[in-house]
Amino acid sequence: MIDFSTQYLGLKLSGPIVVSSTPLSENIDNVKRMEDSGASAIVLVSLFEEQLALESKALDEDLSRGTDSFAESLGYLPDLRDYRMTQEVYLEHLRKCKEAVKIPILASLNGATTGGWVRFAKDMEQAGADAIELNTYALATSKSQTAAFLEGQILELVAAVTSAVKVPVSVKLSQSFTSIPHLVSQLEDAGARGVVLFNRFYQPDFDIETLEVRPTLHFSTPSELLPRLHWAAILYGNMKADLAISGGVHSAEDVLKGIMAGAGVTMMASALHIHGIEHISRVLADVRYWLEKREYTSLWETRGCLSRRSVPDTSPFDRGNYIKTLSSYSLRQTVGAF
Repeated sequence: MIDFSTQYLGLKLSGPIVVSSTPLSENIDNVKRMEDSGASAIVLVSLFEEQLALESKALDEDLSRGTDSFAESLGYLPDLRDYRMTQEVYLEHLRKCKEAVKIPILASLNGATTGGWVRFAKDMEQAGADAIELNTYALATSKSQTAAFLEGQILELVAAVTSAVKVPVSVKLSQSFTSIPHLVSQLEDAGARGVVLFNRFYQPDFDIETLEVRPTLHFSTPSELLPRLHWAAILYGNMKADLAISGGVHSAEDVLKGIMAGAGVTMMASALHIHGIEHISRVLADVRYWLEKREYTSLWETRGCLSRRSVPDTSPFDRGNYIKTLSSYSLRQTVGAF
C-alpha cells in the first residue's frame, strides 16, 4: 500500500490534494464529499475584510478619500453588498465544517489593513480553524507605490497576524514580485509557516461596444502550473516554511509534478468545478497507479526530486534556459524547412 501522507503547516495530512478556496466549500454536503473523495484538507472560501467593514459602515469614507494603503486595489473589487459570507455566517460555517469532517479546515482571509486581519484572524482561530491562509492582493496603481512599500505592507500584516494567533499561518502570494526568494525569506521571519504559489489575478476585460470595463472569471488550465513549478523548485531546500502549489492542478501528472518540485501539497479548485468533486478520487487513483508501477512505497519519496538543488543541470531554472529554448525552437524551424 502506497503511503500518501504529506506535511503542510505542521499538519500531517492524509494525501497531497487540498481543496483550495472555492465557493463549493460554502455547502456542508460538498465539504463532506470533498473528504470522502480524498481531500486531505479544505481551505474555505475567503472572508473579505472589506465586506465586514461595509457591514459596520466603516469603509465608506476610506473608499471615497482613498486613504487606505490598498485603496486603489479596492476599486477592482465587486459590490460586496452582494457577498453572502458575512462574519457571523462565515464563523458559524467554519464551526459546522469542523463538526462535519475530520480533515483539517483552513480559514481564508482576504484583508487590506492590519487591524482587520488581526481581529478576524483571532475570530477564525476561536471558531476552530486548524490554520489560516492570508490571501494577499497588493496591486500598484500609482507611481508613488514602490515595490518595497507593497512588500513592507504585506510583511507588516503577516507579522501582526502571526503574533496574534497560535495556529499556523500561510501566505498566498502573486507571482508579480521582483524577488520571490527574498520575499519568502522575509515572510518566514515575519512568522509565516507556509507559502502558497500563486494567487490568480482576475483581470478585467474591455467591452469595445459598450466601452465598459468588466470583471472576468476563467477557470485555470494546466498551462498555468509551469511558473508555480518553476518557483517551487527554486525555493525548495532554501526555506523552512512549507510550500503549496495552487493554480493549474488538474491531473495526477500535475500533482506529481508539484510534489517533485518541492511542494508539500497541491491545491485544486477549478478542476472540481469542471469535473466535479469526485475528480479528487480519480486523480488520487492515478497517482497511486503511477507510484506503484515504479515501485515507490510513499509519495514523500518523490518530494523535491526535480527541484533546483536536486537536478545535476540547473540551467533550466536560470537564464540559460531562455537561450536554450529559443535556440531549440529555431533549430526545429530550420530542420522543418528542408
